Amino acid sequence: MLIETYLPKQSFKGKTVFVTGGGSGINLGIGKNFAALGANLGICGRNRERLDGAAAELRALGADVVAEVADVRDYQALQNAVQRCQSELGAIDVLVCGAAGNFPIPAEKLSPNGFKSVIDIDLLGSFNACRAAFDQLRTSRGCVIFISAGMSYVPYPYQVHVGAAKAGIDNMMKNLALEWGKYGIRCNSIVPGPIEGTEGMRRLGGDGQAALRGSAIPLGRLGTVDDIGQAAVFLACGLAAFVTGTTLIVDGGQNLAGCAPFMAAIEAMQSGSVKE
Repeated sequence: MLIETYLPKQSFKGKTVFVTGGGSGINLGIGKNFAALGANLGICGRNRERLDGAAAELRALGADVVAEVADVRDYQALQNAVQRCQSELGAIDVLVCGAAGNFPIPAEKLSPNGFKSVIDIDLLGSFNACRAAFDQLRTSRGCVIFISAGMSYVPYPYQVHVGAAKAGIDNMMKNLALEWGKYGIRCNSIVPGPIEGTEGMRRLGGDGQAALRGSAIPLGRLGTVDDIGQAAVFLACGLAAFVTGTTLIVDGGQNLAGCAPFMAAIEAMQSGSVKE
C-alpha cells in the first residue's frame, strides 16, 4: 500500500470512517487506505463471513473496527449500524456510499424487478446511508464520498439499470453538497475505471480484460483498488477542504473513448472466445 508515501501515517488518527458494502472489493480497498493512515472503520454489508474477514484485515492495519450486517435498502438496519459505530468509535467523519448491485443484461431482457433492485441498492441505499449518518456528519463537519460509475454520464451496453442508478447518485450528490454545505458537510463522487481484481473485471474474463488494456486506456493499465482508495483519502483530507459537489474520475483516461472499450470487451466475450 502506497498511501503512507504521500501522507503521514497518522493523518486520520481519531477519525471514524463508515463504508457501506465495505466487506470486499473497491470498498474494502478504500477502508484499508484509511486504516493505514490511522482511521477507525465502521463497515456494513449483507454477508457476515465476508465482513468478519474484512474486519480482520482492517484490524491488522491497526484500526478499531465495527462490522455490522445491514442491507442498505433497510433504513432501520443502517440506522442501527451507524449508531453502533458512533457509540464505539465516535461520530462518523467520512461516509463512503459504496454498496452497489450490478449484472450485465440487455434492456429488453431486464425485468422490472431487476431494474428496481439495482436502483434500490445503489440510489436508495446511498440516500439511506446519508440520511442515517446526517446527524453525526453535521457534528463532525464531515464528508460523504459516493462511488459512482462511468455509465452515469456515458451510455454503456447492458447497463441501463446501473446507468440510471449512478446518474441519480451523482445528481443527489450535487443536491446534498448544495444543501448540506451550510453544515460544513462536503459531498463528492468518485468514478472508478476498470479495476483489476474486482468482480466486475472477473466477469469480463481474459479477452474481455485484454480489450480494456493498452490503447483502450491511455495510461496503459487497469486500475487498482489503491488507486480508488487514495482518491477517497484525497477527497476526505484537508487538501480537498474547498472541494464539494464534484465528480472525480479515476480511470486512467478510459472515459476519453466513451464506452468503446467496454463494447469491445463485451464483443470479445460474446464471440465465444471467452466463457462467462
